[in-house]
Amino acid sequence: MTRVLGSIALMKRRSLLLGLPALAVPAWAQPAARSVLPRIAAVPGGVGRVDLGPADVAPQVTVDGRRVLVLRDGAGWVALVGIGLEAKPGTTLPVQVTDASGSRMAAVRVQPKQYATQQLTVAPKHVQLSPEDLARHEREREHLREVLQHWSAAPPPTLRLRTPTAGRRSSSFGLRRVFNGEARNPHSGMDIAAPTGTPIAAAAAGEVIDTGEYFFNGNTVIVDHGQGFLTLYCHLDEIGVAAGARLAAGGELGRAGATGRVTGPHLHFGVYLNAAAVDPALFLPAVKAG
Repeated sequence: MTRVLGSIALMKRRSLLLGLPALAVPAWAQPAARSVLPRIAAVPGGVGRVDLGPADVAPQVTVDGRRVLVLRDGAGWVALVGIGLEAKPGTTLPVQVTDASGSRMAAVRVQPKQYATQQLTVAPKHVQLSPEDLARHEREREHLREVLQHWSAAPPPTLRLRTPTAGRRSSSFGLRRVFNGEARNPHSGMDIAAPTGTPIAAAAAGEVIDTGEYFFNGNTVIVDHGQGFLTLYCHLDEIGVAAGARLAAGGELGRAGATGRVTGPHLHFGVYLNAAAVDPALFLPAVKAG
């Protein structure tokens, strides 16, 4: 291969010297690009990596029947598996891989991670739901469950995200939350402090697949970035886009607010892989100390 590449480079130099069109380097002779991947942490609420090896066509990967994001990384392919917060440390997630040679099984072993507990006081109506509010919440939960399983074939160009708004990030992802003395599900996103009216931007390019006003999440926008990689923006004061809109990275999609179940204005920022909520900090630039 070294000799082949050297010969192509020599031919290109001779063509330029003679004023002839430069020869195109065939795709097979070019080095494979490395994908821009998130930080890997095979913990509840984290991301597991499965190396799939080289192949002409991307393998198809599933976990619990849900498609998994697959990207080329160097000379081979890699699957990035979102691990739900409910996953038990020490267990393994069975990963099915299908390619030209057939089907095989791989696994992601879940490592331990301890999340803190947070006590919060909110309006009683957001803890003890009326029959009408409970029925509404159940309808919304089923709708969001379907939206979060959305799949589009095109892979995202990058999995490194930009921060959607200026403000202090809390380490709130995974917190075991207790509202008015009653335990609830762990927090599935990152809270970013933002006064009402602060512009909120798309963390990466993508398509808006859902907007709405939800009982707990308030005004919400969900953006698809490709292959089950979604971002979610909650508690907005204003929604500035509609489903089907295409957004560039950094494109404004709304304004921060305090709608839904909140203790004050902020952005709840969520990231999903294969319908599992994963820690946004794995995809964002690291916060500098001090």
